[in-house]
Formats: sequence, C-alpha cells, structure tokens
Amino acid sequence: MGATTDIQRYNENDLPEFTPMPWTLKEIRAAIPAQHFVRDTVRGMLYLARDVLMAAVVWSLATYIDPFFGKDNVKEVLTPSGAEIARWAAWSVYWWFQGLIFTGIWVIGHECGHSAFSDHKIVNDVIGFITHTFLWTPYFSWRISHHRHHSNHASMERDEVYVPKTRDDLNIPTKPHDEIEWDEIFGDTPIYTLFCLVRQQVLAFPAYLLYNVSGQKNYPKWTNHFDPNSILFTKEQRNAVIMSNIGIAFMVWGVTYSSSLYSAANVIKYYGIPWLCVSHWFIMITYLHHTDPTLPHYRGKEWNFQRGAAATVDRNFLGWQGRFFLHDVAHYHVIHHFFSKMPFYHGEQATQHLKAFIGDHYAYSDKPIFKALWESYNKCQFVENEGDVLFYRDKQGRALRRPAEQYTAKSKSE
Repeated sequence: MGATTDIQRYNENDLPEFTPMPWTLKEIRAAIPAQHFVRDTVRGMLYLARDVLMAAVVWSLATYIDPFFGKDNVKEVLTPSGAEIARWAAWSVYWWFQGLIFTGIWVIGHECGHSAFSDHKIVNDVIGFITHTFLWTPYFSWRISHHRHHSNHASMERDEVYVPKTRDDLNIPTKPHDEIEWDEIFGDTPIYTLFCLVRQQVLAFPAYLLYNVSGQKNYPKWTNHFDPNSILFTKEQRNAVIMSNIGIAFMVWGVTYSSSLYSAANVIKYYGIPWLCVSHWFIMITYLHHTDPTLPHYRGKEWNFQRGAAATVDRNFLGWQGRFFLHDVAHYHVIHHFFSKMPFYHGEQATQHLKAFIGDHYAYSDKPIFKALWESYNKCQFVENEGDVLFYRDKQGRALRRPAEQYTAKSKSE
C-alpha cells in the first residue's frame, strides 16, 4: 500500500533540474596548477616496491598459519574446533589484506596504462604488462578499450563499459508512470537481487573481457579482449593483443605448474582467493564510480569529453585502507577522468582545485560503500529511449534528477 502511494505521488516535475557543465577542457585544465601534472618515475617505483614488499611479507606470514594452528598445544588451549575456527579466521585476515595489496599493484598497472606512472613509454609498458599479467588482466588489450572508455565516458553511443540499459532493452512499455505494473517487471526478491549482485562482483570483470558484458550493445556477439581481430582493436594493435594473450598463457602455465609443485589448494589459498578479491574490488570501485542515480549520461551533441569526465563520483572507499592500499583510486577518480595522465599521488591536491572551479558539477559521496553498492544496484535500472541528457531510473521507474527543460525529449520535439 505504501509503495503504491509513493508511485502515485511521484511527480517528475518535482525533481531537481540538471544543466550540463558549460566550461571547455582548456578552461578546466587552466584551473589546475601545472605541478600536479608532473610524473615522477622514481616516486612511482617506490610505491610499487612498497606494494611488492608488503605482498611478500604478508605471504610469508601466511606460511605460519597452518603449522601454528596445527600444533597440539594450540589445539589443547583453543580446543580442536576453536583452533580450526581461528585458523580460518587467520586466513580470512590474510585474504583481506593480500587482496587489497594485490589490488594496489593492479592500480599501479592501471597508472602505467594511462602513461601516468612515468614519462617513459617503455617503463610504463614493462611495469604495466608485468603487474597486470600477474593479476590476469591482458594489459595491452585492456589498455586499448579502457582508453576508449575514458575518451567516451557517459556517451550512450560510444562508451565501452557500464552502458545503461534503455526502456526498450528491458521491454518496459512507454506508458504513463502510474499505469505500469512495475513489480511485474522488477519483481525480484531481495535474496535473488543479492545473488545477482554477488555474481556481478565476482564474475563481471572476466565476463567483460571474455564476452563484452556491460559493454556496447552494437558490438558483434562474440566481441572479446583476446581476439586480435575483434572490433575493439585496429589492425595496428593486433601484435599488442597477441602479446597480451602470450602473457595470459604464461599465467595459465605458471598456475598449473605451481599447482603441481605445491598443490592446487595452496595455490588457491595463497594466490587464487586474493585474486578473486582483486576482481571484486576492481569491479566494485569502477561500478560505484560510474553508476549512481545522480550522474548523467548523454546522447548526441550534448556529450563532450569534459561533461563525460564529470559524470563520475569520488567515494570514501574503505577509509584509510582505500587511501593507503589502493592508492586513492576511488577517493580521487573524478580528476583522473579529466586528466588520466596525472599521477595518483597528485589527485588529492588537484581535486581541490577542480572542485573549486566546477562547483556543484563535482560529485562526491561519503556513503558507506556496501550500502552505496546495494542502493546503486537497485536504483540504477534503465534510462529513457529518448532525450540527450539522461538519468537512471529505479525499479519503480523513478529518477532522482531530471534534465533542464531545454534538454528533455519533449521540449526538443515541440
């Protein structure tokens, strides 16, 4: 009864209006001091060395977990059941921190892919190839499509990932809002929604690489990041794709060989589960950057690079752990979309200048991230078939913002 009343009370005209930002990229760049664009190879290498050292130390400490909790005197003190629970608790601590450390190493590779790590291309490509291959990311292939994502972010026609579904995609009828049986369209139980969300968090990145899941709908059916002839790549990029594939093939061999030496169980415990954490954190971070009911998407001439760059949100992701282990990748992502060659360690200061210049067009959220993930997953369902400035609608067809009158499909047709 309450939900029905809310639907009946919902009025699009009551929503706050949104007008796209008017500034040019040149004007925005001029507001950022030049020193924030300077890349320091030595500084980048020190961050990488710190991450590798932390990974090695935490890995070494993990080798004591099973022997320690297997000791008779420990079992006597904790009881056998208590020792087993404590053992798995210790492994959980290892997976949490090693997953964050591995994700930080992945972020360094991401910096390399944007040429933000070093002024030297060879340094970027060698470090990026090694770090990303170690974490099952085809470096050159993903760098190519990721660059296209940055170049076209929030464009309905050209963005590479997290492209919203439209009303037509979900077969939602074009009828007055209160005449649609929304529960028949989005009637999933919370348990099923949770299952779908967990599936997304674990499998979305491999699914994107292998099957173009969440990518552009107009790409051919078998589009993926491993086919050198894919629509994602040009003929000139073919050898780079092959090199990425060789790296992934080496990882297949390396994991297989390590499993034969140390057992598959040990490989999974020390490496496999932390890698799953990397896949989760990476998807969660990028999903929350680009998926929020307050962020616009654009069609046609209303899109430009700087408007697309502003259509992302900075988040207080895991507090100090996100800042330390993940190199501020979530805390200062908006500035990264404006200037992707800017090193992450300049993100905080540069963001202050960006925020002062673009004002309300800068998006930030300090909402707890798992709460934000649940809300975005439920509220960001589809966008309209028409209109050049679009906002996500929820499972009841409701938006949180609306484009100013001159940007609506109705006003354009009049």
